[in-house]
Amino acid sequence: MRRFFILLIFISPSCFSQNTLSFADTSVSPKATLNDVSWMAGHWKGEAFGGMAEEIWSPPLGDSMMFVFKLVSEGKVQFYEIGHIQQKEETLVLQLKHFDASLKGWEEKEETVDFPLVKLEGNRVYFDGFTLEKINGNEINMFVVIGHKDGSSEEVKFNYKKVE
Repeated sequence: MRRFFILLIFISPSCFSQNTLSFADTSVSPKATLNDVSWMAGHWKGEAFGGMAEEIWSPPLGDSMMFVFKLVSEGKVQFYEIGHIQQKEETLVLQLKHFDASLKGWEEKEETVDFPLVKLEGNRVYFDGFTLEKINGNEINMFVVIGHKDGSSEEVKFNYKKVE
């Protein structure tokens, strides 16, 4: 199962999908602040990959909003992510690292998986291959482009409800 989830870190910039956008090497991220994504703060749960996904996002503080993610399937943790949306100059970048159930990192010590900001539009925030969508104060969607070993990719939707 770990092999499947390792694929989550391979984002395909050439993929055409309905809810995500790609960041070209010549692109420039738009101006944005953490206030543009502060609606993400909270405790969120939803189904994913045959299990339960949980994300907890902090409010903006110190030029970032941190988050943790956990996927539980068949009663066991499959993997974790820790990351943040960071204010960098006049724009945002989403960065994360993956960990297995024993907190052993998947990426090298100094490496992160980075998603530069592509566009802000209405209730959506588009990072490279990763979109956050506010449905209302109690529901959000995340769309992520996931690459496969054969070179193909697909867009996966995560629907979360706020935990009170």
